[in-house]
Amino acid sequence: MKSCLMKSCRLLCLVLTLPLHLMEITGLYGMYKRLFPLLAYNITFSYNDKMHEIKRELFRNVSRFANTDGTLRLMEIGCGSGANFKYYPYGCTVICTDPNPHFKKYLQMSMDANTHLTYDSFKVARGEDMKEVKDESVDVVVCTLVLCSVNNPLQVLHEVRRVLRPGGAFYFLEHVVHDPSSWTYFFQHVLEPLWYYLGDGCMITRTTWKDLEAAGFSELNLKHIEAPKVSRMIRPHIMGYSIK
Repeated sequence: MKSCLMKSCRLLCLVLTLPLHLMEITGLYGMYKRLFPLLAYNITFSYNDKMHEIKRELFRNVSRFANTDGTLRLMEIGCGSGANFKYYPYGCTVICTDPNPHFKKYLQMSMDANTHLTYDSFKVARGEDMKEVKDESVDVVVCTLVLCSVNNPLQVLHEVRRVLRPGGAFYFLEHVVHDPSSWTYFFQHVLEPLWYYLGDGCMITRTTWKDLEAAGFSELNLKHIEAPKVSRMIRPHIMGYSIK
């Protein structure tokens, strides 16, 4: 009964988002992509305040993957406005990638505020295709709140393994689908069509931990958590790191 109700409500939500779907087909949705970086930049401050301790825990051992000479090359996929910069170790070199070029203005603001880092470049690239980054050329790859909105999460993870040096690490923090018995799971499936457009392609029903398990890393350290004080729709998170 609950399953039938969920499908019916999701169908209604799909119907209500038809105008947004038409905007995407005709290219008008591109205007929102120009606006989204501003929205994301402002949301970043609120999210970081709520997730500060969790992010500190996540990135506390990044320096472990530095080279023998002390250098550390870190690449962030879907860097957005640079919300993670303040958690990176002093002196590491950061390569930024994002498919949305309109983030560049806000990214520069974060770079100016985090002078403890060295910045290599900003590459406009999808996570599934980072051909500008050489094989085995980085020590650490970071991806937070990104695998929810890519077209092919497993392909992104294959690209991560390609660019990581042997023994390098992939750090992740992603929201995922809730337990099927919960009402959160129900509303995630019902509201996902609308959330997709408001969140610039964000999917709230993904089982991303399964992609990480299937990606072929030699070691996977993964933890399921409930993120504090964030929207109930994205409260279930996974966090951790994988080693190539």
